Amino acid sequence: MCGIAGIFYPATPKPVDPARITAMANAQAHRGPDGSGVWTAPGVGLGHRRLSIIDLGGGAQPMASADGALTVTYNGEIYNFQAVRAELEARGARFRTNSDTEVLLHGWAAWGPAMLDRLNGMFAFALHDARTQSLFLARDRLGVKPLHYVLLSDGGLAFASELKGLLAHPLVRRTPDIRAVEDYLAFGYVPDDTCLVAGVQKLAAGHSLLIERGKPVPAPVQWWDIDFSRRATGSVASLSEELTALMRAGVESRMLADVPLGAFLSGGVDSSAVVALMAAASKRAVKTCTIGFEAADHDERGYANQIATLFATDHRERIVAADDFALIDTLVAAFDEPFADASALATYRVCELARETVTVALSGDGADEALAGYRRYRFQAAEEQVRALIPAQYRAAVFGKLGALYPKADWAPRMFRAKTTLLGLADDGATAYARSVGVTTPALRAQLFSDAARRALGGHVAEARYVETMRTAPAREALDRAQYADFKHWLPGDILTKVDRTSMAVSLEAREPLLDYKLIEFAATLPVSMRIRAGEGKWIMKKAMERYLPRDILYRQKMGFVTPISSWFRGPLAGEAAALATSRVLGATGWFDMPTIDRLASDHRAGRAEHGRTLWQLVMLERSMARLFG
Repeated sequence: MCGIAGIFYPATPKPVDPARITAMANAQAHRGPDGSGVWTAPGVGLGHRRLSIIDLGGGAQPMASADGALTVTYNGEIYNFQAVRAELEARGARFRTNSDTEVLLHGWAAWGPAMLDRLNGMFAFALHDARTQSLFLARDRLGVKPLHYVLLSDGGLAFASELKGLLAHPLVRRTPDIRAVEDYLAFGYVPDDTCLVAGVQKLAAGHSLLIERGKPVPAPVQWWDIDFSRRATGSVASLSEELTALMRAGVESRMLADVPLGAFLSGGVDSSAVVALMAAASKRAVKTCTIGFEAADHDERGYANQIATLFATDHRERIVAADDFALIDTLVAAFDEPFADASALATYRVCELARETVTVALSGDGADEALAGYRRYRFQAAEEQVRALIPAQYRAAVFGKLGALYPKADWAPRMFRAKTTLLGLADDGATAYARSVGVTTPALRAQLFSDAARRALGGHVAEARYVETMRTAPAREALDRAQYADFKHWLPGDILTKVDRTSMAVSLEAREPLLDYKLIEFAATLPVSMRIRAGEGKWIMKKAMERYLPRDILYRQKMGFVTPISSWFRGPLAGEAAALATSRVLGATGWFDMPTIDRLASDHRAGRAEHGRTLWQLVMLERSMARLFG
């Protein structure tokens, strides 16, 4: 795993200062502590920070082809690089190293952009072709690895793995984008189609960008997409076998490394399945690690220990205190943009623990999105059945009125929290789902924003991207559309950003075998009844894993990580919440109604209302903006 950076001048080959590339790369030194390199030529410069995983002695970057015509800087792993290499060697290619990086050089020479279709892995890379005076940027199918870029005032295009790499360039203007603030407050993360620093773009998952000298910079091109419109046929047994084979292939391909390798183990279905398949493929004990929590109702160590014992893993665990908010500034520095998914605290700690003994760790991320494991998918599917029975005008009239009258009761048992469901039934399915994945409602954001902010937004509403994605999805049913939208927004924006930034912050490579694209493509064809049945999400995966895992692991209630942020803002962080109302950083934007923020903090502190998550968002936003904009 690595950090990359570079500059390319599309109009004219201006000289590139190697020191500038070095500064951009070194701002991401945590992504690659094992080595660094810079290469420049007229009009182009590429930089690299290396975390050595494969071919420790021969994979230095930037790497050039034998004739010097091609040069690449690359972040990621190509899991099938040996098969692609064999295909290239059959065509006459001669390799000088044993690294997967060199496959990109020979692949480009043989196939050009079409080589992407042959790659199975996680990656973001920049490849310069001196023959055509072009720069090719590409990002993997699911967006596991990040890539930011920006057009500079001197005509150059700068790129880097992380935003901090771009900000090391003095010509990058640091101006906040109000639309990104709206998006962040809506979802708790800044989606991949925007950035808090105005003008900076993120290459979307499954997209590439070919920039040719003498031509305008074009729009990125989508080179891969998920198709939910087809349906697999077969028995439960045959489809379970196919799913298991794909999971096994995903796991085994990601066990290739020349450094110590292990796995995160929470004791949930997904990480337990990964560990089970690793144990079956490994000749030695799999190294596993887990973190536990002081609160017993959120502590999964017992389940993790059960799996560790079952598969005789080399297991380590550590307790994380409930007041682990000391990590806030560490996370702000790691993420650059504000990130309010509080599970990042636990993810950072488990990465930190893993890095003590391994350099690569496999995770169970991706199965919930691929196989409908989230509770919201079950709700969406059920609500769409109701919508299909009642005409829209009647739903809006009846459920809208009931929802408006029903009290908001976040404190009540789940079965009595019907307000959101009633209001959702009044809307169309796409709008309701877009709101269900959010953190703050449009109404609350309207209160938080000033008149100036609302004018600056110009009608931009964060949820609109979800609605549009669902309405145009290559899909058959409501569940398909919800999953497709999550693959486009939630997965790269929240889940994969969280894992990438926290793992890279401690120089750990995290791999997600359940996001192997062949598994994802197969899962998208499964009938809805194979994904959700009898109230169980990931139904077919759990059936497939019954031969490997105990039923109390497979069918227990999902716990997840919950931080006590509400109590923090009534206790040790109460002062932080109160200070938001007088924040010079937030106030200087002119975008916030400061009395509203003061009211939220005081009402929460006094127990008159529950605003813990909103206050957490505002604290993370304030600290991120202070770091980015001063």
